[in-house]
Order: sequence, then structure tokens, then C-alpha cells
Amino acid sequence: MSFPLLTATAALPAIGAIATAAVPAARRTAAKWLALLVSLATLVLAIVVAVRFEPGGDRYQLTESHSWISDFGVRYELGVDGIAVALIGLTALLIPFIILAGWHDADPSPGSPDRVDSRWRPTQGFFALILAVEAMVILSFEATDVFLFYVFFEAMLIPMYFLIGGFGDRAHEGGDKAAATQRSYAAVKFLLYNLAGGLVMLAAVIGLYVVAGSFSLQEIAAARASGSLEMATTTERLLFLGFFFAFAVKAPLWPLHTWLPNAMGESTAPVAVLITAVVDKVGTFAMLRFCLGLFPEASQWATPVVLVLALISIVYGALLAVGQRDIKRLVAYASISHFGFIVLGIFAMTSQGQSGATLYMVNHGISTAALMLVAGFLISRRGSRLIADYGGVQKVAPVLAGTFLIGGLATLSLPGLAPFVSEFLVLVGTFARYPVVGIIATLGIVLAALYVLVLYQRTMTGPVKPEVATMPDLKVRELVVVAPLIALLIFLGVFPKPLTDIVNPAIQHTMSDVQKTDPQPEVEAAK
Repeated sequence: MSFPLLTATAALPAIGAIATAAVPAARRTAAKWLALLVSLATLVLAIVVAVRFEPGGDRYQLTESHSWISDFGVRYELGVDGIAVALIGLTALLIPFIILAGWHDADPSPGSPDRVDSRWRPTQGFFALILAVEAMVILSFEATDVFLFYVFFEAMLIPMYFLIGGFGDRAHEGGDKAAATQRSYAAVKFLLYNLAGGLVMLAAVIGLYVVAGSFSLQEIAAARASGSLEMATTTERLLFLGFFFAFAVKAPLWPLHTWLPNAMGESTAPVAVLITAVVDKVGTFAMLRFCLGLFPEASQWATPVVLVLALISIVYGALLAVGQRDIKRLVAYASISHFGFIVLGIFAMTSQGQSGATLYMVNHGISTAALMLVAGFLISRRGSRLIADYGGVQKVAPVLAGTFLIGGLATLSLPGLAPFVSEFLVLVGTFARYPVVGIIATLGIVLAALYVLVLYQRTMTGPVKPEVATMPDLKVRELVVVAPLIALLIFLGVFPKPLTDIVNPAIQHTMSDVQKTDPQPEVEAAK
């Protein structure tokens, strides 16, 4: 029997979460180091998964299958394709940086009593919840049983709810009481939106089992190929809508996006990165794996409407980002715009578009982590999220300003940085089949340049404000967080081949599911 590598990759952070939560209250530093070491060990396992994965091999590899709830045909069934491998790698890569960046986020507030002698373990709980989210996200990427996927798709909401509501941002202009109220509101809104999407999806999951007689992706695909499973058009479309609604909430896609600015704005910067760079990727990943894989005809039927929603997300998110006064909410609205590009690439139904969308998931995770974490370091020094409270930072903290600029330039997809490759592929793939949609989507690029450069100008340039005159530059721990992310942005910007080699075969399988081929150019190149 082969070693259950996929189970181990998800089980390690789950066990680490339990162990971290059990660390005695007085040993906060030990809990931090334990969480960090577990996250690094998980990264090693994710690297092993990537090394053992063969891009030209079977669609799902490293598979595991065991009976779970036999009376209902539910199995513990795992397997990864190239898209899942890339996103498991992204998740495992970001969690150590999230833990390092949030090293002091759950420490007692200045002036508050240190409750280390009680049974309350805020630090232990904070890092245990992060590891729990990591375990559930990885299992969501690995699950090839629809019901198993649904369980962890919903379960990750619970630790995220406590991370947002219990460990929110302390930099709030209304004081501690207002901060607590806003955190509670953001956490409840996050939970209600995502639970509503999950309940709709649950009905669709049950409907799928009634129609297909199985929750297994492989069994459903085999039944379709043999002709023994034929869904009625109306049934397939209704099931598609149930799945897509839940994934559009998670993604988030306009008009189901309104929970994200609140959640990111009221969270600490590391938790905001966990939301948009890790958890939200489950939604767009699931569109590729489940919406297109299970409901190909319905996906093509819904494409015109989805493309319109994606365009609105791109332009609407960017426009609202331009007008933001709050740094973290600006990044949140920028992410809504970026998720619009991802959904656009998925439903362009071209290999370039879907390959670009997958790369966008990875590159957006890295670039948003770099920008948001540096923004978090900036906010922790000044104690304010308001853009107007900054000015001239580059004169007193040049390294902080420089890393902030690189993160911002990656966000606007500057050529030479990783997001440019993915955004270019999405636009090329969209233009090949829907040229008008592709042209409109380019407006998002123009607006991105506007909100990023204006943000940098207002916070980093100009006269030094008295409140930032003594601001310290990045410390060693903070440099350890930011430097690898910037190096990755540059590396993947000039050499994306390692990623494309992994994801492209999976994209071809998805294109085959929806029975689409790339449009041929109207004018052939000269020979």
C-alpha cells in the first residue's frame, strides 16, 4: 500500500492545529514556533506532491479512495490534477508567511491585562485556527468526491469566522468599542453570505446524487462517457446554478461580493491575505473542476451572463478601489476586480483564458500577499488604515516604501512581474472568442494603474507628516516575509514555464469536458 501523501498533506496542519491549541497558556512563543514549523513541514509535503505529479500522466494522480458513508455512496476520495497541485502549493507557501507576519497579532494589547494565567489562549487559538483553515483548504483542492468537497468547503467558514470576529484589526478610527462592533458585523456578514451559498449548493449536491447515483467525479465522468448518464437540459442547468451560486459567493463575484471589503477591512493583514489569497481561491478552482466538469452544457448556456458579471466585477471593483480612503478596503476592491479577470478567463472557454485564469489564481495570491502584508506592517506602525494619515514614508522607511511599490506594481500587472503573464493570457484568450468583452476588460488595467499609483503617491511621497517622521523601516522578520514573495513575483514574471507545464494538461482536460477547441486565427501566419 502506497503512502497516503494527499491525506498527510492535509492531516499535518490539522494535527498541528490541535497541538498548537493545546500549548499551555503561558507559552505563547512556543505555540508560535510550533505553528510555523508545522506550516513549513506542510510546505515540504506540498513540494513532494508537486515533484511526484506527472503533468503528462492520468488526469487525477496520487489518488486515494476509501468507503466513508456507504449507505449514501459517499467516499473519502482524493486526487489532484495540475490545477490542484498549483493551488495546494500556493496555500502551503503562503501559510508560513501569514504566520510570520501575524507573529504579534494575537499578543495582548498594550495596556490590557495579560491573561496568561487563565485558560484563555488567544495566541494559541489564533495560530491553531490558521492551521485549521489550511487543512480544510488543502482537502478542498484534493477532494474528488463532491460530498467530501462540500463538507470542507463549508467547514472552513467556522475558523474563518473566529479569525475575523475574534482577532480583528486594532487600527480603527472609532476606538476599541467601534472596532469590536465592526469586526462582529464583518464576521457575521461573511458567515451568512457563505452559508447561504452553501445551503443552495447542498440542495444541488443532493440533486446531483439523485440524478447521477454517485458523488464521485471519476464515476460520473465514466458514466457520461459511456452514455449511461444523460441529464435533462433543465435539470443540468438548475444543478449548475446551485453550484455556481455558492462558488460565486466564495470567489467573490459581483453582486455577491459585498462581504469581502468588510471582512478584509476588519481583519488583521495576515488574515485578510488568508481570505483573499487562499480561501477565496476555492471558489474559482471549483468553477473549473465542478461547474465545467460536471455541467458542460449548462456552463456554455450560462457563459454570456457570467461574462457580463465578470466584466462588471472588473470595472466596478477597480472604480471603487480608486475612491477608497482605507488602504485595506482598497486592496479588497482591487481583489474583486482581479477575481473578475479570473472568472472571465474560466468562461472564455479557451485554453489561453483558462490557463491564464489558473496562473492568475496563483499570481494574485502572491502579489496580494506581498502588498497586503507590507500594508499591514505600515498600518501597525502608524495605527491607522486611512490613506490621508500618511505621507513621505519613503523618506523615513525606504525599504518599506520600495517593497510596497513592488507589491503595487505587481497588482497593476506590470510587465516583468508574475500577474502580467496571467492577465495577458486571460485577455488574449477572451479576445479570441469574445473580442468586445476582451476590449472592455482592458479598462480594468487602466483603472488598476490609477488606484495603485495614487495610493503610492499619497502614502509614500510628498512632505513627511509628523506622525510618520519616526517610523522605523522593515525589521528582519518582516523582510523574511516580504523578500521571498517579491523574488517569486519576479521569477514567475520572467519564467512562468514551471507553472504552465503543470496546469496546461489539466486545462486541456477541462476543454475536453466542455467540448470546446480554441478558435482558429482568421489570417494564417506567413510561412
